[in-house]
Amino acid sequence: MPAPPTMALMAKAATQGWDKVIARAVKDDVVVSRTSVLPQKAYKGDLPHDMDPRLRERLVDLGLEELYVHQLEAWDASAHGPVILSTGTASGKSLGFNLPVLDTLLRDPKARALYIYPTKALAQDQARALQAMGFGKALRPAIYDGDTPQSERAAIRRNSNLILTNPDMLHVGILPRNEQWANFLGNLAAVVIDEAHVYRGVFGSHVGNVIRRLRRVAGARGTSPRFLLASATIANPGDLAETLTGIADFQVVDSDGAPSAGRDVVLWNPPILDEDLGTRASALGEAADLFCDLIRAGTRTICFIRSRRAVELIQRMANDRLVASGDGALAKAIAPYRAGYTPQQRRELERQLQEGELVGVVSTNALELGIDIGHLDAAICVGYPGTVASLKQMWGRAGRRDKGLAVYIAGDDALDQFFCRHPEALLERAVESAVLDPMSDEILGAHLLCAAFEHSIGPEDGEFFGDDLQARCEALVSAGMLRERAGRYSLARPETYPASDVSLRSASAKTIALADAGSGEVFGTLEASRAASTIHPGAIYLHLGKSYEVDMLDMEGGTAVMRAFQGDWYTQAKRETDTWIEAQLEVRTVNGVELKYGDVVVTERVTGFQRKRLKDHEMIDWTPLDMPPVEFATRSIWFEVPEEFLEGLDEEGLLGALHAAEHAQIAVLPLIAMCDRWDLGGLSTNIHPQTGKPTIFVHEAHPGGVGLTRQGFKQFTDLVQDAHDLIDGCPCRAGCPSCVQSPKCGNLNEPLHKQGAKDLLARMLAA
Repeated sequence: MPAPPTMALMAKAATQGWDKVIARAVKDDVVVSRTSVLPQKAYKGDLPHDMDPRLRERLVDLGLEELYVHQLEAWDASAHGPVILSTGTASGKSLGFNLPVLDTLLRDPKARALYIYPTKALAQDQARALQAMGFGKALRPAIYDGDTPQSERAAIRRNSNLILTNPDMLHVGILPRNEQWANFLGNLAAVVIDEAHVYRGVFGSHVGNVIRRLRRVAGARGTSPRFLLASATIANPGDLAETLTGIADFQVVDSDGAPSAGRDVVLWNPPILDEDLGTRASALGEAADLFCDLIRAGTRTICFIRSRRAVELIQRMANDRLVASGDGALAKAIAPYRAGYTPQQRRELERQLQEGELVGVVSTNALELGIDIGHLDAAICVGYPGTVASLKQMWGRAGRRDKGLAVYIAGDDALDQFFCRHPEALLERAVESAVLDPMSDEILGAHLLCAAFEHSIGPEDGEFFGDDLQARCEALVSAGMLRERAGRYSLARPETYPASDVSLRSASAKTIALADAGSGEVFGTLEASRAASTIHPGAIYLHLGKSYEVDMLDMEGGTAVMRAFQGDWYTQAKRETDTWIEAQLEVRTVNGVELKYGDVVVTERVTGFQRKRLKDHEMIDWTPLDMPPVEFATRSIWFEVPEEFLEGLDEEGLLGALHAAEHAQIAVLPLIAMCDRWDLGGLSTNIHPQTGKPTIFVHEAHPGGVGLTRQGFKQFTDLVQDAHDLIDGCPCRAGCPSCVQSPKCGNLNEPLHKQGAKDLLARMLAA
């Protein structure tokens, strides 16, 4: 099908257009680095001779008479055991794992395969690609997820030989009902886990247990499926595969033979508005301006930013700018994309992207992964996404066919500004290792209850859940959750459905339905764990570029009612945090303090919100709120600060110094723990009720924790040094977002004492 006229015209002008845009930015002194990534040629080989003739013939018909060398290597390796294919964006990983699976299904009509994707959009995309292979009744793919109509599910279980799903549906809708899947599981020959690098941290730790439960119920039906994993380039693909699945001896295929068109890479720092305060122009405003400039220049563009609110804000600003400049047609051809939209809304946006109806999209990391979103020329990433691997994935979404443009717009966050002062620290930084811990007490304990529902737990299940399985089960017996009979463990209350209480992706499995006050229509959802700070009464909430003001939030009923809003301001919630020490697991003396690591309980309460003007982000007023607290157990490091380290500070200066030091350590811990700032939280207090002394906590922001803060415990001197260097290298006078202010501070960055924090950290280093 020929490209739509809009796409053809834009592709022709793309490179020339962005050259002019970037040249103007260089003159404006906002470009801190511009480099080029050279194109790479393809390395190919002939189709394997041991391939099923029907598969070979179909590939030739599709014009695939050769394969990339990593696809051939994956084919050979899959015959001998589990495989993980770890290569770059758009390198053909899908075909690499599809070929061994298709060969198996063609040779054995009874064989079944299960494909697991982290998002519904990816499953939809792969289902279309498989249908296009044209194998007729020999290949019967079907999607089985939360959007699949109930009326179609039984037929899919009965007839499909390749099912595409996600970890959430596998966890809550397939494994607990495994008796309905007896035939499928009894013939399960292959399991594919795509985008495996996504499964890190808390999410990955949960999914690791879901995969173990899958292996367990398949084993009960007499099958041991072959596992094929695909991942973006990461530092530890083999370790990730083995930790995620619980299977040893994965073969790693990481010799990328795919071609790449090369790209221009630009680091962009918004201009300073106030030298003393260190304040810069809004990264969101800069992103909206660049987004519009590129689109006007004929460059199809995707803009990534982490926050859902920021996605909506950038899209709204870009739309307003395009309309104001007389580019109304282009304004209608841009859209936001994020979680929380209805399935119909997501599918329509994906279709418009693939068919070239949209010339620009602003997205969370929901579009970071390998879904086909058509031909894009430029990818903008606003703020550091947490890992170099994610940044490269985002940049790789553009320039797949021709030379692309990759832009990193720094926020005023400390880590962003560190990279702008040292571009090589970002551009030459190696991709990280994926960190996850399926054996985390809280996470594994929850999945043991799910496993007990699926089939009683016995000694043989140590293969899946660890050598200390009996002790863990006995603890759950003592808690009244399991019961033991003849050495086997089952649910104490068989009528319960444990999977419904375990959310793989957030602190709570519960969601809040978002309803329009005028029509009563439910237009989206939000995780309950985010509700208090996001859709409290009076909050301004953005959805698909439209603004709503929240009238009512019913946490118990799971509903928020809101009405259309036309004002020129937004809201920012303030939270109070308390941290209670439950258990001290490790202690060491380092840098003049007793550093401790252990279990804590964090309690957060939203106490009110500010209204801020969209134009300049100045506060308009403050409204108090009375919201119920949110409490969760997690892991933390903490230390009491000796009096001699705080000499010369009054009470307000003391609080400000502790608070600023806490922020600086949270800002740089991601460089050690290979996580994201948003995975961490903290508390600093002049007198903690348990320690009786000034104390600083840095804790994990997710229930249970997976050991991120333990990396800070092990490398504490590096953490203190990096935090000191961060503050010392910032030219602002009294503290700014580039050093001690935090974008996620519940206290709205009050109080802060930059010099006091610098002195404290210097004294710790001297000690």
